[in-house]
Amino acid sequence: MDTMKPTSGPDSISTQPNAERRSFMWKMGAALSAVVATAAACTSKREAELKEQVERMSNQLGMLEDTNAIRKLHHAYGYYLDKCVYEEVVSLFADDGEAHFNGGIYIGKDKGVRRLYIDNFSQNFTGKKNGPIYGFLLDHMQLQDIVDVAPDRKTAKARFRCFMQAGANVLSKSGEAAVKQGRPPMQWWEGGIYENEYVREGNVWKIKVLDYRAIWHADYAKGWAYTKPNYVPPASKTFPEDPLGPDRLLPKRVLWPDTDVVPFHYPHPVTGELWKG
Repeated sequence: MDTMKPTSGPDSISTQPNAERRSFMWKMGAALSAVVATAAACTSKREAELKEQVERMSNQLGMLEDTNAIRKLHHAYGYYLDKCVYEEVVSLFADDGEAHFNGGIYIGKDKGVRRLYIDNFSQNFTGKKNGPIYGFLLDHMQLQDIVDVAPDRKTAKARFRCFMQAGANVLSKSGEAAVKQGRPPMQWWEGGIYENEYVREGNVWKIKVLDYRAIWHADYAKGWAYTKPNYVPPASKTFPEDPLGPDRLLPKRVLWPDTDVVPFHYPHPVTGELWKG
């Protein structure tokens, strides 16, 4: 008797749909897994792109806030200087800050910078008073600012134009003294350029290097047409030989009627080239 099982018949037919069903389900599962994986990958990529975009926009917003903070810092400097509140001026500097002024470098907030504003300006202009005095005019207009913040937002550079009107009223102490000596009270025009550096300490921007370069001076009555060369002599001696002098002397700088260009800290906005003179 043949004991082999039949290769066809009701039993074999009934197993085919189950096999096909299992194969179909496996293929569908694999397809769905691929779709899910692809969707997950797309989602992950999109999330990364969105995160990068948010970080970029956040950094751009931060740099705009930095720019406004630096602009406010320097404009505040001008307002404080106008009213001879020199203590407030000094407090705008970083501890290792510097002031470059009239041919000299004054180093350190509590040393050189203080020597310039408190010992020199305050002593000579206001009789050591921290604030304005009767009959003394000193207006510094800060204009045409260009501020550039470093990509890491820790430092910045800025260029400002300064236009100043200064002098004493004939009824002020210095005005009366001048009249007694047979000369008119002091009064002059002045224009210059700031090319400054700033540093952020924590969330506060401070002056790192205040570099003021006077471009021209002019007697108020006669104007710039009659300005004599070396109208305001630059510093020639350093501290302590000169008790009010700078810590270091700067190379000679050009002053009207000689002309020059104060180097720009920023590249040309169209060509991208840095002016070299």
